[in-house]
Amino acid sequence: MTDSARPDTDRLASVDLDAATLPAATAEIEHERRVAIFDLVEKNAFRPEGASGGPYALKLSLQDSRLVFDISGPDYARAHGLSLTPLKTVLRDYILICESYYEALRGSSPSQIEAVDMGRRGLHNEGAEILKARLEGKIDMDQETARRLFTLVCALYRR
Repeated sequence: MTDSARPDTDRLASVDLDAATLPAATAEIEHERRVAIFDLVEKNAFRPEGASGGPYALKLSLQDSRLVFDISGPDYARAHGLSLTPLKTVLRDYILICESYYEALRGSSPSQIEAVDMGRRGLHNEGAEILKARLEGKIDMDQETARRLFTLVCALYRR
């Protein structure tokens, strides 16, 4: 986010999911999605390029194998489609390492848990960077917002 960001208005006030276009989810995944949305809305720095001020509402949907960011604000309404292809490898790897992390928590040594957690955090940062780069020129956000948004994308991608 640039120095000209206005924290009171350059933010997401709400995030909704278009359930009709997203893959069906188990109760556990639905819970993950709700938590990811709560965390994202709770603290974020988000400004669509060309918008003069928010707050903004975001609706996510899948259309033609693209994740669509439908953004609206006081003087802004635009949708951006994002191919998930560049994110597929990191999404898959992140989901796998999360499973390994939860498995490690059940019976591994603290050093093994720490090693898996470091890998998990590294992949999470990589995914956030890719997402931020793919949205460059469309949406300006800080690193923490990109991390929270990547968490939500992971929850949407999980089956």
